[in-house]
Amino acid sequence: MPNAPKSFFWYELMTTDLDAAEAFYTEVVGWRPEPFEKSPGMPRYIVVNAGDRGVGGLMTLPEDAAKMGMPPAWVGYIYTRDIEASVASLTKAGGAVHRAPDDIPGVGRFAVVADPQGAGFMFLQPNGPDQPPVPLGTPGHIGWHELFATDWQKAFDFYSGQFGWAKGDPFDMGPMGIYQLFTAGAEPIGGMMNKPEQMSVPAWLFYFNVPAIDAAAKRVTDRGGKVVMGPMEVPSGQWIVQCQDPQGAYFAMVAPGR
Repeated sequence: MPNAPKSFFWYELMTTDLDAAEAFYTEVVGWRPEPFEKSPGMPRYIVVNAGDRGVGGLMTLPEDAAKMGMPPAWVGYIYTRDIEASVASLTKAGGAVHRAPDDIPGVGRFAVVADPQGAGFMFLQPNGPDQPPVPLGTPGHIGWHELFATDWQKAFDFYSGQFGWAKGDPFDMGPMGIYQLFTAGAEPIGGMMNKPEQMSVPAWLFYFNVPAIDAAAKRVTDRGGKVVMGPMEVPSGQWIVQCQDPQGAYFAMVAPGR
């Protein structure tokens, strides 16, 4: 699939309390955690699995990032076959490189970058064969990607130019503006909107698939997290909830029903 649109394919939590985060997400999302031991000498890393497939990883927030004021956060990795070319293209289009391409032993090459409006993400050029993509609604996987931008139209132009994403349907949310669906292939995989004023910086938000939203929201609050929005029904007929984990990282969940 040399010319297929590129998208997110790995997700990572950087947190201030790795043990607490592992326990929280295991209970809330239902992931199966396992330590990643293929990179000797690297900081402790916990892979979270849905079934027999890894979905993402949990790690301690690096000291230099914490000193720069980065809060605990989920970040997404966008696939690339040539990380140097991807970083050069992003830079030319006005994006920022926070960490130049570097090796993760036994995994691949990664870079820490941001779009021109400041929303951060990572590139990963993995070693080894590609894994087949999973359907968007697969339990325990990521079911939606949401970008809060300062100008979603310019943001869309950037991501479309870099990764081949296309526009899906727009939804008019009244005073909150337009919510623009985007596709990376046949189906919409996410949406973009202008961020609310109370949100300090543009950012990506990732939605984890769960079976039922009310029970999932209760698991969040029972285990020390917060529900910041929802549960609410969205135009697709699904239900969503936006949350903050006990260490402060934002995440969301999506379910086929309440």
